Amino acid sequence: IMKYSKVFANISVLFALALAIGCAEVPQWEIQAAQAALDAAQKAEADRFAKEQYWAAQDSLQTAMDEINSQESKFAVKKNYNKATKLLAAAITAAHQAAEAAKLQKEKVRARAQDLITQAQAAINADKELLRKAPKGKVGRAAVETIQSGLATIESSLAQADSALRKGDFLSARYRAKVCLDNANAIGEELHNAIEK
Repeated sequence: IMKYSKVFANISVLFALALAIGCAEVPQWEIQAAQAALDAAQKAEADRFAKEQYWAAQDSLQTAMDEINSQESKFAVKKNYNKATKLLAAAITAAHQAAEAAKLQKEKVRARAQDLITQAQAAINADKELLRKAPKGKVGRAAVETIQSGLATIESSLAQADSALRKGDFLSARYRAKVCLDNANAIGEELHNAIEK
């Protein structure tokens, strides 16, 4: 009986050891899911439109991988991937949030870029009309040529902004359109000042 008791005791120990090892497996599925979620977020341009959420997801994944590497260096029975699994889950959640936030922000930037392009074109048209109606003598020939050249440059830049918008490069379109609007407004102010002298 003592002999069998020792055998069963040894089996129990081995079973417990096997169970511990089995529960301490690297969370491969979670790693793949987290990486896939981050890839999807990057495809949604979250790294440009939702940077905070995107980098939070990246940090969670990196911290999880560091934790996994730390556990890998331990003896089998001491390995525990619970913390890494939680970090991977956080990375997946953050990546999904980043993708959704990027989608919303992209639409806001697109709408703003379109509005700025419309405003800039209206400002250019107003400048041209103001220049056409300006009393002769109020604006010298050299000044007129400089203004016309400036407006042509602005129109060219605005065309580039519109092209960027149509290609989906909303950030570039917004930036270019804002610069065009500011420059067109500056010319308009210059014309008003010259006429009012």
